Amino acid sequence: MAFRPTRLTAIAATLPLLFVGTPAQAAPETNLSASAATCYGGAVRSYFQVGGWGGDAGPYRASTRCKDVNVKNTSEFGTEACVVFIDKTNKCNYLTYLPAKSDYITVATNVKDGANFKVRFSNLRYEYEPLVAYHAF
Repeated sequence: MAFRPTRLTAIAATLPLLFVGTPAQAAPETNLSASAATCYGGAVRSYFQVGGWGGDAGPYRASTRCKDVNVKNTSEFGTEACVVFIDKTNKCNYLTYLPAKSDYITVATNVKDGANFKVRFSNLRYEYEPLVAYHAF
């Protein structure tokens, strides 16, 4: 059986690629909106009835999904929120104002994975409308 020169040339041209490998590729670009969607995709809803001053939502445990605690206020009125790290204290870290119908707002930054916390809401308008919020952590 005679070998054709074209077959031999094709094999000879392919062999160096096996040793060299494929060309390097650039690292994929970081998609911030995709990471935010992943963070917010695990959001938890809280609801407070009309007639109260607010209250605590949780307890929650910080996850690797988000490095911050973010809260979205979907109510008809603004409210204040803070994070209470329940393993350390029963006091707020600091109050953050959440306007009515807000997007996600960071209420605690650089939270350690596994940290236990509650989100405390404080408002005088619960007598008119309930408070509905979402927490992403």
